[in-house]
Amino acid sequence: MNPRSLTARLVQHERLNFLLTNRIPRAAATRWMGWYSRLESPLLTRVSIALWRLFTDLDLGDARQLRFRSLHECFTRELKPGARPIDGSPAVLISPCDAIVGACGQVAGLRAWQAKGFDYSLAQLFGSDAAAAPWRDGSYATLRLTSGMYHRFHAPHDARIEHVTYLSGDTWNVNPIAVKRVERLYCLNERAAIRLRLSGGHLLAMVPVAAILVASLRLHKPDLRFHLRYQGPNQIACDVPITKGDELGWFEHGSTILVFAPAGFTLSAGIEPGRRVRMGEALMTLPPS
Repeated sequence: MNPRSLTARLVQHERLNFLLTNRIPRAAATRWMGWYSRLESPLLTRVSIALWRLFTDLDLGDARQLRFRSLHECFTRELKPGARPIDGSPAVLISPCDAIVGACGQVAGLRAWQAKGFDYSLAQLFGSDAAAAPWRDGSYATLRLTSGMYHRFHAPHDARIEHVTYLSGDTWNVNPIAVKRVERLYCLNERAAIRLRLSGGHLLAMVPVAAILVASLRLHKPDLRFHLRYQGPNQIACDVPITKGDELGWFEHGSTILVFAPAGFTLSAGIEPGRRVRMGEALMTLPPS
């Protein structure tokens, strides 16, 4: 058996995977990864990427550059122009990132599903009843970015970013193994709730959720960087125009983005748990005007 196959089998062993990625000093491991990923050494970076490939399917075929000074540069790599076509239909909300679709569907009142048998409160996720209210009985999609995927995320539609709420928290792994074991995981982890208003007036929320080894969450619009030692304001009012497909920021390793839309939005055809989507593909359909 080759080393990659053996490594993959060990990683897929659920109990071992959970212990190795959660029952460790999660915050310390995450801060260490933030430091290590920024070490600039072409040789160290090449060795690290080779080891990384033993644990994940890392495809750099659509990356703008193939030589990196640090792991951080590889994690946050840009794509070649045209690598992700954007669905330009005004009736379509696109996926903001490359991802594997997790739980998705209709919000039950103010509760959504994390995994079978595990639901969570939107009031806890967003920080208050008022912040959760627009998504009552709406639609949602869980988008999980693996460590080998393209880590930048983009605007799902023409809109204006109205508000960003930073909620400090833990750094549990967000892979399916942990999602089935840790109740209210998304409400426990560090996250940012980004509220957008679409050009037609509809509200939309994107909630990037951090995880173990995700050293930080970088936003370009507005210019913010959230991390475990962030000391800035938790409530950031803003008015930033964005166009569908615009780059909004990046994760530094891999994590999850939760997308919430109000009642009337529907999931696009084929969006279901386990489906792989790419940034720019249809995720939801807006209500008829």
